[in-house]
Order: sequence, then structure tokens, then C-alpha cells
Amino acid sequence: MKNMPTTARRLRCAVYARKSTDEGMEREYNSIDAQRDGGANYIATRRSEGWIPVADDYDDAGYSGRDLKRPALQRLLADIREGCIDVVIVYKIDRLTRAMRDFPVLIDLFDKHKVTLVSITENFNTKDAVGRMTLNMMLTFGQFEREIAADRVRDKMVASKKKGLWMHGVPPLGYDLKDRRLAINQSEAKTVRFIFEHFAEHGSAIGLLRELRVRGATSKVWTTQAGRQITGKPIDKSLLYKVLANRTYLGELRHHDQWFPGAHSAIVTAELWDRVQARLVVPTSPRERVEAGKVAFPLRGLLVAADGRALTPWHTTKKNGRTYRYYLSTRALHEGAKGQDALRFPAAELEAAVVQQLRHVLKMPALLADLIKTEVARNPRLDEAQVTVAMAQVEKLWGLLVPAEQSRLLHRLVEKVVVSADALELRLRAAGVRATADEIHAPTEFAA
Repeated sequence: MKNMPTTARRLRCAVYARKSTDEGMEREYNSIDAQRDGGANYIATRRSEGWIPVADDYDDAGYSGRDLKRPALQRLLADIREGCIDVVIVYKIDRLTRAMRDFPVLIDLFDKHKVTLVSITENFNTKDAVGRMTLNMMLTFGQFEREIAADRVRDKMVASKKKGLWMHGVPPLGYDLKDRRLAINQSEAKTVRFIFEHFAEHGSAIGLLRELRVRGATSKVWTTQAGRQITGKPIDKSLLYKVLANRTYLGELRHHDQWFPGAHSAIVTAELWDRVQARLVVPTSPRERVEAGKVAFPLRGLLVAADGRALTPWHTTKKNGRTYRYYLSTRALHEGAKGQDALRFPAAELEAAVVQQLRHVLKMPALLADLIKTEVARNPRLDEAQVTVAMAQVEKLWGLLVPAEQSRLLHRLVEKVVVSADALELRLRAAGVRATADEIHAPTEFAA
């Protein structure tokens, strides 16, 4: 009996096409069409081997190949996992990915589901070792080419900034652009100088924000080259600290961690800058100034044990130079108590727990209601709703405050913290709630 001819196994083939931009996609015959037709023709030449096209198109128009976050590619990978595809065809391998880190991920997935990858123009597939080696070599050289291009762009950026050219889009408050360089906007520069001078003298961000609102100061008003209007908004705490930390006002330009001096005219002097930076890091209350230079203990004077005796700050510095901070019960430190009576808390953990509980209380009106009502009864001029909103604003802005301001508010708002081995109780200071509300005065102007 003669051998009957065997029928080739049907191999379901998907063509993946990609173009990085939408440019030219409106044409009747575009790059995606060309890639798709090239794949279809290639499948037709292998029809005798059982290759057949799948019904779906996998086209990503306007997506970069630097990562795998592309809708059509994700749909293709999902179909592979479902066992619906045997061969993936691309016009060139960089249509599938341009990142070396993503290629092994794709190949592992293809191998797991026994899927062959074919590149039409580069004439290889991943079914054999030679194809795999060729593919790896091509991707390596492609990665090298992209890194060289990135180095050239970076070097050009550094050289431009050294020449004083502005490369960051919208200029900062206080400057305009002239011939691609920063030029002082005299009206805005007055606001910037006022911000630095006021903070250098008083060190209070909340008070400064109130003064800026009275003056009607806003963020940068600008029209982009594309004609988009950027409207000025009241200066909030986030922008305020960005201004105070921006060395551009010293006449410098930044590239990553480098600052290039003399790039343009300065708005603030080096002396004023140094005074402001000192204010940002040095404690502001009299008690804190006495302790300046010592190991910081923000909860000093606030902590008591259940027996009413204070917890004492204590620290030790190891030979490696690392300092460990604790809060110890008086009985443990001076009387040699042990066990339940020998309270010993790592300072950082206890401080974080106190701040977390305080912020929780500040944003929960029900927890503050009785305290606020009591204080309003003593001071009829207070508005209960205004005080409640002010406390919520303090909680919202807490993460934007420098440590000195956080410590100041902590001591103003908290009268006592009672701690035990497994419990923590915050007792707030009613007068502190009133004083903080008075300082904020109009809380809506400080919304971040």
C-alpha cells in the first residue's frame, strides 16, 4: 500500500505592526498597512507548510517600543496565553520591542506556549539556535545605538545649560525668556524677593502665605509657544517651598545634581539665600534654639507614663558613628526598674505614632467637636466651623512643613502624651487649637 501524503499541521499566524507616532496615519496607505501587508504576503508564501492568518489585526499606531504598555501588544500576548496563536510575524524586530530588558520576557512567553517569532526583513525565526543568536546580536547593537544617541542628547543638554540656555519649558516665577535665556521679570522678582526676605526674618510659612494672599501674589502667568494659557493661582505651601529651595534665583541652572553658576542674573543674594536655608533647617522656638546642635527629640517634655512621671530622652552613639535615640521611663533610668515598669521606646517609632494619631484626630471633626465647642464657649469671637476647617488644613499641609514647623505645631497642639507598653493617649491643648486657627486665619487660602 502506498504511503498517503501527510497534511501539514495548521499554524495560526498573527502579524504585529507598530508605528511610534500618529504622523502619516491619515494617508490612504500608511506604515501600519505596509507592515500588515508584508506579514500577510509572507504567510501566503508558507501556506503549503500549513501557515494561515488569524482573523484579528494587532496594530499599535502612536506607541513607542520602549516598553510593553501597548493595547494591541497586550491583546496579542493574552491570545498567546490562551493558546490561540502559533507564529508571531513582525516586519522588523524593533516593531515588537526596543528594550533589551523586555525581550527575554517576550521570548520566555513565546517558548512557554511554543510560539515562533519571525522577522520578515531580517530573515530569521526563533525556532533554531542561529535565529536566536542573530536576534540577540541585533537587539544588543540596537540598545547600544540608542544609548549612544541618549549620551549625545545629554551632552548637548549640559553644554546648552553651561551657556545659560533655558531648557525646561515654563520659566520659574520671577523670570521671562529672552533669546532662550532667563531674563528678570521685575514685577514678579519683587514677589520672589519678598518671599525670601520675609521667611529669612520670621521663618513662618503660614504667616508668609497670609501676607502673599493679602498682596494678591500668584504663581507664574505664561503663554506657551503653542498658545496654551497658564493662569496664575494663589501661592500655596508646596510652591512656596519650591521657591525657597530653587537655586535658579542665585543665577544658576541645574542639570540633575549639577548646578552651573553665572547662567543668568540672580534675583536673591547669596547672603539672603544662606539665611533662608538656615531658617529651613534650624529650630525656631526659644527652647529648640537652646537645644540646637544636640540630638533632636521632638517629643521632649510631652511624654508621661501611666503613673504620671515623665519619659526622658536618651541616646547613645556607637563606634560606627550611628546614633540611637530612645525615650525611657524615669523609673528605668534613675531607679533601675525592670519589666513592665521599665518603659523603653525607640524614638523614631514613638514619634511617628504620635504624629500619625495627631493627624488622624485633626482630620476627624467628631474627635475635635467637644474641644472646639469648649474653646468657642470661652471665646465667643471664634467660629466653630472655621476652627474645624483650619484643623483639617493643618493635617493636609503637615507633610509639606519643615521639621522645625512640625515640632512647633506639635508642642502648640499637644498638652500631654500618656504612653504605656501597649497604649498611646493624646491630650490636646484647647488654647493651642485656638492659636493655630488664629494663625491660619483663612484656611482656604492655604489649600495645596
